[in-house]
Amino acid sequence: MSRVLIVSNRLPVTVEHEGEEITIRPSVGGLATGLAGVHDGQESLWIGWPGRTEGLDARQRGTLERKLAELRLLPVNLTDEMVEAYYERFSNGVVWPLFHYLLGQMELEVKEWEAYAGANRRFADAVARVWRPGDLIWVHDYQLMALPAMLRERLPGARIGFFLHIPFPAAAVLETLPCREQVLRGLLGADVVGFHTPAYVSHFAASILHLLGLETTVDTVAFDGRDVRLGSFPMGIDPRPWGELARDPEVVELARTHRAGVDGGLFVGIDRLDYTKGIPRRLLAFERLLELHPELRGTVRLIQVAVPSRESVGAYRDWRQQIEALVGRVHGAYATATWSPVHYLHRSLTQREVVALYLAADVMLVTPIRDGMNLVAKEFAAARHDERGVLVLSEFAGAAAELTEAVRVNPYDVGAAAAAYHRALTMPAEEQSRRMRSLRRRVLVHDARAWAESFLAALRDAAPAGLPRGAASEPREIEALVGRARDADHLILLLDYDGTLVPFAGRPELAAPDADLLRLLEELSSRPGVAVHLVSGRPRGDLDGWFGNLPIGLHAEHGLWSRLEPASPWRRLWVPTLPQRGRFRAILDDFADRTPGAVVEEKSEVLAWHWRAADSDFARRQANELRLHLAQISSNVGVEVVAGDRVIELRPHGLHKGAILPMVLDRAPADAFVVALGDDRTDEDLFASLPASAVAVHVGAGSSRAALRLATHVQARELLRALRS
Repeated sequence: MSRVLIVSNRLPVTVEHEGEEITIRPSVGGLATGLAGVHDGQESLWIGWPGRTEGLDARQRGTLERKLAELRLLPVNLTDEMVEAYYERFSNGVVWPLFHYLLGQMELEVKEWEAYAGANRRFADAVARVWRPGDLIWVHDYQLMALPAMLRERLPGARIGFFLHIPFPAAAVLETLPCREQVLRGLLGADVVGFHTPAYVSHFAASILHLLGLETTVDTVAFDGRDVRLGSFPMGIDPRPWGELARDPEVVELARTHRAGVDGGLFVGIDRLDYTKGIPRRLLAFERLLELHPELRGTVRLIQVAVPSRESVGAYRDWRQQIEALVGRVHGAYATATWSPVHYLHRSLTQREVVALYLAADVMLVTPIRDGMNLVAKEFAAARHDERGVLVLSEFAGAAAELTEAVRVNPYDVGAAAAAYHRALTMPAEEQSRRMRSLRRRVLVHDARAWAESFLAALRDAAPAGLPRGAASEPREIEALVGRARDADHLILLLDYDGTLVPFAGRPELAAPDADLLRLLEELSSRPGVAVHLVSGRPRGDLDGWFGNLPIGLHAEHGLWSRLEPASPWRRLWVPTLPQRGRFRAILDDFADRTPGAVVEEKSEVLAWHWRAADSDFARRQANELRLHLAQISSNVGVEVVAGDRVIELRPHGLHKGAILPMVLDRAPADAFVVALGDDRTDEDLFASLPASAVAVHVGAGSSRAALRLATHVQARELLRALRS
């Protein structure tokens, strides 16, 4: 059975040593909790730094390694100097603020990349020592962004995944990082690169376009002879312990004590003491709430927990002082001898104490100014089995893309935030219950286990198929297909046109069939028991004009229109019309005007932007800009963006080449043998829809689900000539 090798900066434990005694305690962080099911439920190995162990002697170090091995944990030992340079100064002093759009918090000079790369090499050495064929390697977070490429160099055949637990910034922000290309190339060593939200995927795709000039499709980047999949995998929590503790009588009683003397409503915020969490702006919004609604004074309270974090870093000490000064300001303005508006706690809480606060809250404030996901919002929903309480959630938290029933707020707009706090506080009970039911349903279903399983499934699917990218199948494999097809009593051939039977032309109208191809198709269709179908993205006029007299089936515009016999009329597949056609046409025209050689082709329900005749380097950048722009504006309007070979197409959802199969197979005997040939992304839809007994053949380079490959259209014709006999 294959193992999962989990690789993270820290092991999911805390190591303590006092005198001769070595103690290991489980950690309670989001990553440790989220991956517990993967590590506990199957054979796996977790690789990471165990914490500072330089004070241990040889005997104590041996004891520690034995105890860690019993837990299937492999330590990567780093010196204090490496930790200071790699973790504190680069990871937390540069990457963390930059990826959270807080460039003012960055180190003034970025000079620790070599230390970062050196620490990543130590992790690579540790992984390489224990990896064996079949293992899945899953690397986590911003401290190890150079690691995937290092592992790819050492282990070319390994399946490597990477997941980023913080935001990935917009390309314009990433461009400020001096070592930006090294970071991107490091990540592209993986087979799957995962993020919390589609927006972060889009930012990454835009960055590799602007900085590396790489050609991308909707979810794939072609890099170094491989196809790297990009995906959105929103992380969940394990909801069970939160729900169980919320029913514990002692926890319920503790929640009641928090509410004592609070008649108007209890606001709660629980955060690490970090400048990304938005605590100062939250305090300002609460102050504004008391200013605008004097009737709330003396009746409401904010309990703000700030869990200590990175207290050795000067910026965090300054941040704590700023927060405490704001708490004092609110108290000075509104506190009375019998009432304090803010109860501020600067300490860690147990899980029981956290759940008690979740249960006590009328309004839960989760208002970071930038956050990768934020699991506090999901924990709150998991604990509220009473279906009460309101979640106020920053639109800059990754969780906002999922938890749409929360009251969304822009934490930078203090006045609007105060209004949102008041709206949440005064929300009717019926609306609270409705919103909380939906929140809980999503959190309980899309939990941490589902998140991990979905990522690992993508990593398994992205594994190399055995053929190098673009390599042709062995001649004996093609000969076996020919023999099987010749022996079949009934043979169905589904053939793409451009790039499969003819080479691409600079303009679509210039790729007319030659006499040899017309003769070949006629001879094939004349063979008893053989049915030939051309399945093309071209409009009806082209196919009718070129092939209308041949006894073959024609399917135009990816199957929107079909004509099964020369004398029969064209039939339209039922799909919705292309929404907002005029708007999309204007965008394509604008990009064509700014890209010499690019042209727009308009079909019944498809718009296509071709760039074969354009300058390759410039047009590739333009095509990627266009695709990313279209993907952003078309996600909610029923339009699919499909990137083919030097063409980008817009089509309504439900329109694809695989939709023709029912009508073709209904006319064929049950034992018919189906062979399909195609060259690009649109043909993958057809391949995916084929019956299990069929054979798909991919023509050209690029990734494909097809079992067989041919190098060019010339080999595709040779295959058809062999079938003609």
